[in-house]
Amino acid sequence: MPKMKTHSSAKKRFKVTGTGKIKRNRARMRHLMRKKTTKAKRHLRGGVIVDRSEHARIERLMAM
Repeated sequence: MPKMKTHSSAKKRFKVTGTGKIKRNRARMRHLMRKKTTKAKRHLRGGVIVDRSEHARIERLMAM
């Protein structure tokens, strides 16, 4: 049976931490930035850990 291929968009969107958790970036940070307050932009910065309910689906896409 052939190897599982990594889903290219998942590969670009998610990173795996050292402990095996999956990290993602927040949405709403690409455009229309002048409307957003400094506080809102600051809270959108940085990554967040993906919820456990989505973990198996994303792992399958990344063929881990």
